[in-house]
Amino acid sequence: MAEEKRPGTLPLPWDAAAEPASPPAPRPPEPLQADVAGLSPSPPVGQNTAMNANEAVVPSADAATRAIVYEQPLNERMRNFLRLDFLYQQAVHHHTRSDSWSTRAAVQALLEILAITQRGDVRGEVLKELERQMALLAAYTSRPGVDAVRLRVLLTKLHRMREELSNVGALFMQKLRDSEFLNAVKHRSTIPGGTCEFDLPDYTHWLNQPDEVRGADFAHWLAVIRPLGDAVGELLWMTREQGKSRSEVAPGGVFHLQLDRDVPAQMIRIALPAGTDIYPEISGSHYRCSVRFLVWQDANTHPIQTTGDVRFTLTTCT
Repeated sequence: MAEEKRPGTLPLPWDAAAEPASPPAPRPPEPLQADVAGLSPSPPVGQNTAMNANEAVVPSADAATRAIVYEQPLNERMRNFLRLDFLYQQAVHHHTRSDSWSTRAAVQALLEILAITQRGDVRGEVLKELERQMALLAAYTSRPGVDAVRLRVLLTKLHRMREELSNVGALFMQKLRDSEFLNAVKHRSTIPGGTCEFDLPDYTHWLNQPDEVRGADFAHWLAVIRPLGDAVGELLWMTREQGKSRSEVAPGGVFHLQLDRDVPAQMIRIALPAGTDIYPEISGSHYRCSVRFLVWQDANTHPIQTTGDVRFTLTTCT
């Protein structure tokens, strides 16, 4: 995505490490699978793929250096967005698989999305954030040197997502919440092993239907949440792209961060080289954060805090 800065070009505030001269060009979506009765879900937003896999490039002289990125939301809105995106990508991923075990995982992710959206006005929060991002981008339309084509593409995409999410109405999830079939699976899911064949024979019967039948049904359900899922994914991508990155050192494995009160941060991201045995434990709020770096040994051993200095890349996303 990085490109050479052109003389006299005013950069938009995307990735501070790369400082592109214009908004990132939209990437073509990756196909998931053939449409099932014309109802298969839209593919995940292309530019989010690497982020959702928690893989990124550490801003350094070696552009090929791979890293594991740990994200910490700093407000309730961002927590909900990250959880929704995680579950939406999980549902889409398992929907592309034809086996019944993957279908079970996709249905479980769908039910968890319904649970999150039942608490508070998540749709309203997404609409507000879309408006905020559109206002930020609109401020660059009259500035010289900005890549007007890319800016127009981004604004058009956000406007389309806002219209789609606005048009579905506040009760767009109600048809899923009223489904007797999904409700039965949801209620039995609270019991360990409660969705096995003798507990839910109708669920077992459905899981043994041909993949085309199960796929068409699930595509219907996924199409209901698609406007929300796609909008959240795009907003997270924009939030990450606007982050400002810098190299930091945690003396003795501890790092304290004071955040600017005048410019509220949405999340922080910590990147460590892939293959290291160290990972961060992050706590805090939108005013200050503390990070402890722990040493991973194995799944049967309690991790301990490292005593050495840890170099990492910190990104603050506003």
